[in-house]
Amino acid sequence: MNTTLWVITGVLALIFLAAGLMKISQPREKLAASGMAWTADFSPGVVKTVGAVEVLGAVGLIVPAALGIAPTLTAWAAFGLAATMLGATALHLRRKETTALPVALLLLLLATVVAWGRFGPHAF
Repeated sequence: MNTTLWVITGVLALIFLAAGLMKISQPREKLAASGMAWTADFSPGVVKTVGAVEVLGAVGLIVPAALGIAPTLTAWAAFGLAATMLGATALHLRRKETTALPVALLLLLLATVVAWGRFGPHAF
């Protein structure tokens, strides 16, 4: 199970790192035009903050456990990303963006599994 959690953690880290860097590095208008319509409803600062949260969460999933320094932060990063995806799910439901829901729900589920595993039976 530890290997499975590491694989899920690595996949989540890559996805959130890429998504976060995209939100940080691209203008809100370009993000909205590329399919992230929700960004048009928020200020550029909020979009960049969401991106920063995703990047920090991705780093938090890997670095503490890999270095053995405060590895419980990995579980907290997974919990934080699950909370982020819970918010994203609510946003997509409110906006009736049904095509974005499966991805948001899958990321929510995976982050929850990592949080459960690292807080519980497979903690470091």
